[in-house]
Amino acid sequence: MDPSLWWYVVLVLLVGLERVAELVVSLRNAKWSFAQGGVESGQGHYPFMVVLHTGLLVGCLVEAIGADRPFIPWLGWPMLVLVFLAQGLRWWCITVLGKQWNTRVIVVPGLHLVAAGPYQWMRHPNYVAVVLEGIALPLVHTAWITALVFTVLNIPLLAVRIRTEEAALTSALTK
Repeated sequence: MDPSLWWYVVLVLLVGLERVAELVVSLRNAKWSFAQGGVESGQGHYPFMVVLHTGLLVGCLVEAIGADRPFIPWLGWPMLVLVFLAQGLRWWCITVLGKQWNTRVIVVPGLHLVAAGPYQWMRHPNYVAVVLEGIALPLVHTAWITALVFTVLNIPLLAVRIRTEEAALTSALTK
């Protein structure tokens, strides 16, 4: 196996392990949120989100290996930097939201909106990380079909997700 492809497989597997870490944090935070009277919204789109994000990781590997995609330095290195920046932004969001962060939409009534960290500049910075990663991770090893398919499928998913979050937050803040 080409050394660049081997390193790419390691990168994608590490991102997969990062997702597992997110799920561990999410489960812990969900338990806390429900204990505080948290209300979940948007359960219908959640399975599609899980499949799409898993598909991103699988697609990266299948396309890079199966289609023998090359590592092109002028594209791959900047995309790798974007992958790391996206991970940094994601964990900044997780850290700032603390127990309120979750992969599901669970809102605890009575808590205030977080306006610190990246949330002082934008409403949904975690989704900037998702979009960046969905484009950059596949393009590290020129898996352009995966980047395109993920992005096209992610657009309507994010629209539903953001509407769901906004409605849940508005409902919790007005009570």
